[in-house]
Amino acid sequence: MAGLQSLFFFIIAIAILVAFHEFGHFWVARKTGVKVIRFSIGFGKVLFSRQKSRHDTEFVIAAIPVGGYVKMVDEREGDVSSEDLPYAFNRQPLLTRSAIVAAGPLANLLLAVILFWLILVLGETGIRPVIGKIEPGTLAAQAGFVERDEIISINQKPTPTWAVAFDELLSQALNGRHDLVVTVKTLDGDQQMRVLLLADADIQNPDTLHQRLGLKPWTPLIPPVIGKLVEHDVAEQAGLKSGDLIISADGIAIHDWQQWVNYVQGKPGANINLQIQRDGVQLPLQIVPRQETMESGQIVGKIGAGVSVAQNLIDDLKVDYAYSMVDALPLAFEKTGFYALATLKMMGNMFIGEASVKNLSGPISIAQYAGQSAEMGFTAFLRFLALVSISLGVLNLLPVPMLDGGHLLFYVVEAIKGSAVSDTVQLYFQKLGMLFLLFLMLIAMFMDLGRLFS
Repeated sequence: MAGLQSLFFFIIAIAILVAFHEFGHFWVARKTGVKVIRFSIGFGKVLFSRQKSRHDTEFVIAAIPVGGYVKMVDEREGDVSSEDLPYAFNRQPLLTRSAIVAAGPLANLLLAVILFWLILVLGETGIRPVIGKIEPGTLAAQAGFVERDEIISINQKPTPTWAVAFDELLSQALNGRHDLVVTVKTLDGDQQMRVLLLADADIQNPDTLHQRLGLKPWTPLIPPVIGKLVEHDVAEQAGLKSGDLIISADGIAIHDWQQWVNYVQGKPGANINLQIQRDGVQLPLQIVPRQETMESGQIVGKIGAGVSVAQNLIDDLKVDYAYSMVDALPLAFEKTGFYALATLKMMGNMFIGEASVKNLSGPISIAQYAGQSAEMGFTAFLRFLALVSISLGVLNLLPVPMLDGGHLLFYVVEAIKGSAVSDTVQLYFQKLGMLFLLFLMLIAMFMDLGRLFS
C-alpha cells in the first residue's frame, strides 16, 4: 500500500514539475512568435489530446509520465511549409532561441519561489530551535553556546524554528559570511549574543559544515514507552505492545528512550532479556534485534518500534508561525537561491570528488520521498516539490549536451564565432552528453537499490 502511495505522489510530482518546465519553453516560444506544434506531458501512447484547430498547438497527456516535451516548427526536424518558415525555431535570432531554451529551467526555479512563498504564507508547525548538548571542539563550543540556549535570530533575522535557523546558518555561510552573530535566549530568559567564526574551509564545504558547527536540537528525557510498532517486525513478533514501559534490559535499568535505542543498536543478533511493565504488571520478555547495515558500514540492532511521546512534551517544543504575503516574497526568493547554490556546490563537489556520490537520488528514492512527504502533510509535500524543482532547474542549466544548458553553451559558442555550431559537432557532443547522463542515472539507480535492500 505504501508503495502504491509513493508511486501515486511520485507521478503527481513529476507531472507538476514537467508541466511547469515545459510551460516555460512553451510560453516564451509563443510570446516570441515561434509556432508550437505539440505540448506533451509524458511520452509514448497518447491518452488525451486537445487541439482547437489543425493550426493550433496540440495539448497531449501521454502514457509514460516521466517527462515531456514542446515540439516547435523547426527545419532540422522535418519539412516546414513556406507559410510556417517565419515561425520556425531555427530561423529565430540567437537571443530569442536562448530565451526559449533557458525558460524551462527558469520556470522550475520560479515554481520553487511560488511554493516556498505559499508555504511561508500558509504557515508551518516546527520545532523551537532549542540547542542540545554541545560537543567539545565544535564551533558552537568555541562560541560559548550552552545546552538549552534557544536561537532567536541570526544576524538579526528571526529564526522561529530549527528548520529556519539551520537554513539561515547554511545560507549565510554559503554567501561567504565568516561571522554569524546568533542571538539566543538562555534558560534564565536572558538574551545574549554568540558569534560563530567560520573558516574558508567551512564555507567551501557545506556538506561537512553541519558537523563542524556542532548545533543539534535539544531532546528532553523521554520515558522508554513503546509507541507504534512496525507490522511483522521483531518487536511485534517478540510480543511487545504499544504502551509497554521498558524497565530493564539484561538487568540494566533503562531510564529513557535514547538509552533504550542505544542498547538495542549495540546488540544486533543478540538475545536481550527484558523486564517490561504492562497495565501496572511487570512481565519478562525476550527479544533478538535484527541486524541492519548502515551507510557507514556499521552493523546495528533494530526492532521496529517507535516511541510514545507525551503530548505535553510535544506542545512545549512545537511552534506555529506564518508570514504575511508581502514579507514571505523576499524570503521565498532567498530560500530558492540558497538551495540552488547548495545544489550547485554539491554537484561540483561530487564532480571533483570532494562529496560522495551517495548523495545522488534516483527515481526510487524520489518516489519514496514523495510518498513520505505527502504523508507528513500538505506543506511538507509542497517543500518536497520545491526542492526537486530546484534540483531539476539547476541540473538542466548545467552545460551538458542533451540538457538545456548544453544548448545554451552552443549558443554562447555561436555568439563568439559568429555562426552556428555545425550539426555534426552538435550530434557528437550530444552523444557524449547522453552517455554522461546515462552513467549518472545508473549510479543513482545503484544508490537507490543499495538503500532499498539495506
